[in-house]
Amino acid sequence: MKLDIADNKYINLLKDIKSYFSKSNNSIHKARNEIKIINFDNKELVVKSFKIPNIINKIIYTFFKDSKAKKSYINSIKIVDFVPKPIGFIEFRKFGLINDSYFVSENFNYDFTIREPLLDGNFKDKENIFKAFAKFTLKLHENGIFHLDYSPGNILIKKEANNYIFKIVDINRMQFKTLNLDDRLKNFSKLWAKDDDLTTIIKKYSKLTNNDERLCIEIALKYSQAHKDRKNAKKRKRGQKVVD
Repeated sequence: MKLDIADNKYINLLKDIKSYFSKSNNSIHKARNEIKIINFDNKELVVKSFKIPNIINKIIYTFFKDSKAKKSYINSIKIVDFVPKPIGFIEFRKFGLINDSYFVSENFNYDFTIREPLLDGNFKDKENIFKAFAKFTLKLHENGIFHLDYSPGNILIKKEANNYIFKIVDINRMQFKTLNLDDRLKNFSKLWAKDDDLTTIIKKYSKLTNNDERLCIEIALKYSQAHKDRKNAKKRKRGQKVVD
């Protein structure tokens, strides 16, 4: 067993995380990994249980690379202002190799993700949401943060008074570096945004960064379409429905 924790009052939670996780019926995501909300010490916490890796990845995560749970925790500590507050991570081993692992953070009671205004043309105040999103993304970029899975479900939004508060999740895959303009505009490509919506976002972003608006829009739309083309090509090969 290997763990790290931001506050020692959660030490017993982490050590008994399997029990807490199995007893919770509040599953909010279940696919390759599963995410549940649990209650501990009068707080709602989010627990992400990572899929048990195959034998090759068990060896890699044991001896050569940090596990996804550990990377999630380390990255959260690095960018704590942009994510739900991290609590800790824990790894369990079997026959000396990493088996199951968990990452715990405080629950961010968001109102919606960026997906909803991107999909709903009549979403209330969507233009201001997109402009606020551009400002938030700029803060990430100015702090050298490049989220490698900057997709709609990983961008949480909470409305407070007339402001929008953003947090990012699923942050085990990130890069920390000085971003050039091309990097920055490419980072919007996984939103799968309609051209008009992406144009609204990029217009605000270009204004905030004092870059040429037309050039920024052209580059961002190019990367967005390239991402859609790659994904749709894979879907065609699998016989799945193509999404515009």
